[in-house]
Parts: sequence; structure tokens; C-alpha cells
Amino acid sequence: MVNQQTTDDRSRNLSTDDLAALRANLHEQRQFRQEQLQQLSATATTRADASPDRGDTSRTEVCVSLAASAVMVLSDVEAALTRMDQDTYGTCQLCRGTVALERLMIVPQARYCARCQQVREADR
Repeated sequence: MVNQQTTDDRSRNLSTDDLAALRANLHEQRQFRQEQLQQLSATATTRADASPDRGDTSRTEVCVSLAASAVMVLSDVEAALTRMDQDTYGTCQLCRGTVALERLMIVPQARYCARCQQVREADR
């Protein structure tokens, strides 16, 4: 009964058009992150072939940091697309409540409702 209510709540809040727009946004984000990782990889390969200088170490650190961030976001985007396919998208993974449409429009890969996200960040 609880799962049905959660699904009904989510269905009420996310129309077919909302889901289509969110899915398109997630696909765009996935494409962007994949291209970003390809560019960072190409940059790293080019720098590895060049002779080292003083700035190479810091540039390499920046590239590694950017790549790690891109991988994390890409993973979150892929997880959100999987949740869409499994009809669990828009449900908070902690409290099982509804993630507000407004939040999903800003952060379409959001796993948690705003309240649970605040709790998670406060625990860090």
C-alpha cells in the first residue's frame, strides 16, 4: 500500500511532459559530461607527450579534479535515468517521500527531497 501511494504521489506531481523534459535534460547532461571526459582525457594525453614544465603539475591536478567531478555527476545522471526506467524517479531514497518538481527541475539527478538532502549535508 505504501509503495502504491508513493507512486500515486509521484504521478500526480510529475506529468508525462515533466518526465519527458527531465529525461531530455538528463540526456543532455550525460552527453556534456561524456564529452567533457573525452576532452580531459585528450588534454591529459597531449600533456603527457609534451615536455614537463612547472605548470604541468598544477594543470594535471586541475584536470584530475575536473574529471573526478565529471565522473561523479555522470554517475548521478545515469542513476537518475535508471530510476526513471524503474519508475522510482522522483521518490526520495531516504524518506520515500516525493521529491518536489521544482527541485527536480533545478537538479534533475536529485536522489533526495530537500529536507533529506539538508540532513545529509548537515551530517557531513
